[in-house]
Amino acid sequence: MQAIFNNVVHSFNPTHFTQDYKSKSISMDRAALLVHSGDNVFVSGNAASPTEFLRQLAKRKDELKDVSIFHLLLLGEDPLADDSMRGHIHHAAFFVGHAEREAVIKGRADYIPIFLSEIPAVITSGVKIMNVVFVMVSPPDEYGYMSLGVECAASKAAVDYGKTIVVQVNEFMPRTHGDTFIHISDVDYIVEHSEHLVELEIPEFTDVEHRIAQHIAPLIEDGATLQLGIGGIPNAVLSELDGKKDLGIHTEMVSDGVLLAIEKGIVTNARKNFHPKKAVATFVLGTRRLYEFVNDNPMFEFLPADYTNNPFNIAQNEKMISINSAIEIDITGQVCADSMGPLIYSGFGGQLDFVRGASASKGGKAIIALPSTAKNGTVSRIVMYLKHGSGVVTTRGDVRYVVTEYGVASLFGKNLRERAKALISIAHPDFREELEKDVRIRFGTP
Repeated sequence: MQAIFNNVVHSFNPTHFTQDYKSKSISMDRAALLVHSGDNVFVSGNAASPTEFLRQLAKRKDELKDVSIFHLLLLGEDPLADDSMRGHIHHAAFFVGHAEREAVIKGRADYIPIFLSEIPAVITSGVKIMNVVFVMVSPPDEYGYMSLGVECAASKAAVDYGKTIVVQVNEFMPRTHGDTFIHISDVDYIVEHSEHLVELEIPEFTDVEHRIAQHIAPLIEDGATLQLGIGGIPNAVLSELDGKKDLGIHTEMVSDGVLLAIEKGIVTNARKNFHPKKAVATFVLGTRRLYEFVNDNPMFEFLPADYTNNPFNIAQNEKMISINSAIEIDITGQVCADSMGPLIYSGFGGQLDFVRGASASKGGKAIIALPSTAKNGTVSRIVMYLKHGSGVVTTRGDVRYVVTEYGVASLFGKNLRERAKALISIAHPDFREELEKDVRIRFGTP
């Protein structure tokens, strides 16, 4: 078998593994038949979201009851979104995205609040037994190894501990280095089905996000190691780093912004003391150009989330800088990042993993960055109290730096009144007077 990933050739020498490969090969619709009522099914997510498998499974809904689909962020079309799936097939999301958000809110899908670092342990400990595992992989190499490619956060654990293992061999899946490899002998079934990976275009950042980035950039020293998420703020920060030297990457996600910083010579990983000269991540999400760049690129080391997001491992990086966002933050420093009141919006992700890891790093800084307002400036995101029903993802004891377009608030070691004063100073001016009045009522004056 030979498959071409743009200009890169994936070659498979069939000498040793042809028979095994052929004997395990099945069609996509037959793969869907492996799922039975009551099963827990794990599927790969992010750019490796297996839309066609889910589509085939959705066709069987009337034959199935109480099937749970476990996943991280799913992207692209969601064949399970329809209300007719209720009672038949439902999402069990470790992180909620656009696909299943409405279903979670309406009670026909489940959300599992959990730190990204602990998701693999849900599977390896047996808390959740995965009856069927379906993950996307690159074509096998001459030794019979296939790579999980763009997403290995919990997929490796699912493959190692699941009961029935099915892989979708996709010629467009890059072959990434690290703990991403699965051998043909370790899987039960193989489905050959090629499709372009889900792409995420580089988002434009707003003027507010640019101003936030201008406040963050001075906190990043030469030789620092960065964790950056998704969206306008991380890309704005990366755009403000011209002139910085020898930055490194230890993160959950590699984006196109990281690629641009590498091409500019800003990110070299040269000064990293932990995994030196390597960019460490657990998934990659962006454009096809980015997927081509990580293909067979030894600069990148993709590792499961229980390693990349282990706060102890994160803290081994000197000058570790974590940059995460929030939906709102209260005047004492409590961060809500996964819900709007009682309505689940996303998930924990790795925010607290990296906040704690960066805070424990020698010279590290944990940053929460957010615009000061929402809804076209009509609502403050720095509030006296979190909305009723909101969840606290990052505790006030963990929060160190908070950044808005109005500046930087350092909360470490500050009492409640001092925290309130610091946060009010970076709130939108239209809301400062009201916040100051409420603070006096709540905490009094010394």
